[in-house]
Amino acid sequence: MSDGTEWTDIRPGDSDDVPAVMDLLDGAVRWLTARGRPGQWGTAPLSESRRLTTLISGIAADGGLHLAVRGEDVVGALGIGQPPSYVDPAPEPELYVVLLVTDREYAGQGLGRRLLAYARRLAVASGAGLLRVDCYAGDDRALVRYYERQGFTPTQQFTVPQPGREPWPGQVLEQQLG
Repeated sequence: MSDGTEWTDIRPGDSDDVPAVMDLLDGAVRWLTARGRPGQWGTAPLSESRRLTTLISGIAADGGLHLAVRGEDVVGALGIGQPPSYVDPAPEPELYVVLLVTDREYAGQGLGRRLLAYARRLAVASGAGLLRVDCYAGDDRALVRYYERQGFTPTQQFTVPQPGREPWPGQVLEQQLG
């Protein structure tokens, strides 16, 4: 099986790529919902969320969007930006992953791992000694375990209130670089 490295490139994304990223997110919602795991992002297509579309557009406008592509097809997305307000400030210069999503058709082929390796290189190039990410920590904590397998250590736990729904449980993870 391919690890995804010989047929994907990573390139900067821009505002023209936002619809492709939203398609990836919608695919992830369908995949999670089909597996009875709607807690992470709900069941509605994320492309219908003006707030999220604006957030992804802002990441692109700030130069923080990076895409894994196969030919012309976007098969993964990495977003770098500011940590959300519910995350404690970092004790040192950091690079913060605000988005990581891959096309579920290529699951298990190393796209997420490759995008995180790219994030590490960006962090080192920027002079940051710390790479952080936060993720959904509900259900069976599978996403937390994924990041642990990628070399991250869990730090801060948090919950985000959601009107009319259960609070969203989250986990910050970090990785020392260098």
